[in-house]
Formats: sequence, structure tokens, C-alpha cells
Amino acid sequence: MSGLPDSFDLDQCARYLRELAAIASPVLPIGEAALALASFERPRVGLARYRQHLTSIGRDVGRYAGAAADLPDRAHALNEIILLKYGYSGDELTYDDLQNANLMRVIDRRRGLPVALGILYLHAGRAQGWEIVGLAFPGHFLLRLEGRDGSCILDPFHEGAVKSAAELRALLKSIAGAERELSATDYVAVSDCDVLLRLQNNIKLRLLEAGGREAALAVIESMLAMAPDRAEFWREQGTLNAALGNLGAAIRSLEASLARERDSTRRFATAALLQELKTRLQ
Repeated sequence: MSGLPDSFDLDQCARYLRELAAIASPVLPIGEAALALASFERPRVGLARYRQHLTSIGRDVGRYAGAAADLPDRAHALNEIILLKYGYSGDELTYDDLQNANLMRVIDRRRGLPVALGILYLHAGRAQGWEIVGLAFPGHFLLRLEGRDGSCILDPFHEGAVKSAAELRALLKSIAGAERELSATDYVAVSDCDVLLRLQNNIKLRLLEAGGREAALAVIESMLAMAPDRAEFWREQGTLNAALGNLGAAIRSLEASLARERDSTRRFATAALLQELKTRLQ
């Protein structure tokens, strides 16, 4: 497998992501993968100092924690190093700033979205051999950290706070509505690929809200490098290309989506749009 380059090499970063996708493992070198994704938006910025920074965080957590097996000690070590020593925090003032989802810029600014900060926690915890995963909690990225004495749920955006069930219930209701209650699905671990796609989806949505459709296409391209079998990404790439008048590219993307789609309703809608575009090209 090719490694992540230290100097500018966008083609190698894309190849690195495709090779990670081929591994099909729930656990990936998530910090380096996030840097590879960040390079799509900052293609002429070298990665060496960012890779070194990730190494330093992992090393310093290990030195602080020692051989900690107890859960409180592990959570404290992560927070002490990431938040206090390196000064990271959730960006509440400019939450929607695109820089908050690009790991290079997050490292530069020491501020980011929950999922971007969560990637730092995942990287640092796993550098110690600890079990730590992202969760499928809706609307706000959370982590589950394991220890000898059980597990806890951390909120990387809000000072690495350990969340109680009551606090999680209140958070869920603030996001999804007063009628929503916690369920087992809210605690399900997600793969690292899904964490990275969640990071990129934040960028894509903000670009689309600002009318940046061509830039959003580039983000979808990076998502497809990570998840080439996801029919929804091919379909979205197709519909964006169609909106931009790139009918040939739109048709190719929609054909790729149709080949991968298993849901009959979505297959029908994709096929109808595909036929419409082919008719327009005649």
C-alpha cells in the first residue's frame, strides 16, 4: 500500500484513499486519511508538519497516561493533551466556517467541528492501543471510549465532557425534537470510513448552501475515493453535473449509481433522470 506523501502530491493522496477503501476495514489510520481528504481543498500544502503534529499528540497522550487502564484516567489524558496542552476547542463562534472541517486548517487554527476534533481523539487514543470509536448519534458527533472499568461517551466539541444518559437525552431532544427518545441505534459504533464521510459531508453541504456547486463536486469526488460503492454519491455527482450542464459526465455518474443501487424506488428515480438526460443529448 502506498503511503501518505509528506510533500504535495494530490494523485498519491487520492490513490492512498482508494487503497484504504479497498481494505474495507472498520478501523483505518483515520488521522492520516483526514489529512489526505484535506489535501483536496489545499492541494499545494505539504503534509509533513501535520503528520508530525498527529504523531506528537499521540506520543504526548501516551506519556501523560502511562499504562492507564482505568477509564477516567484515559479520558483525562486525552483532554489534558488535546485541549489543554495543544489548545484545541470547538468553534462555537464561526461553527459553519468551512475551515472547521478541514483537518489541516483545524490543526492550524486549533478549532473545529465535533467530527474533526473527534478524529484527533480517535487518532490519539488508538496510538495507545485503546478502543475508541465514533457513534451514530444524530446531529452531533460523539465518541465511546473503553477502559478496564467499562466505557464512557465523550463530547469532543464540548471540552471532552463525559456525557451521562440524562445529558445525552437532553442533547438528542434539542437536536431531533422533544418527542425523540434515546434508542440503541444512537449508540451504535460507526466505521472510520463513515466518520470521514461525515467530515466531508459537512464541507459539501456548506458549499451547496453557498452556491458552490463546482467545489461541492470536488468534495464528492473525494468521498467517492473513500466509498466507490455508495450509489448515493454517484447519484449526487450526476445531479450536480446535470445542473451545471455537464450532461455527459452526469450520464456516466448516474449509470454508475444505477449499477450500484439496490433500492427499487431510488433505482426508478435514477433511471428516469438518466433517460431524460440521454434524451436531451440526442
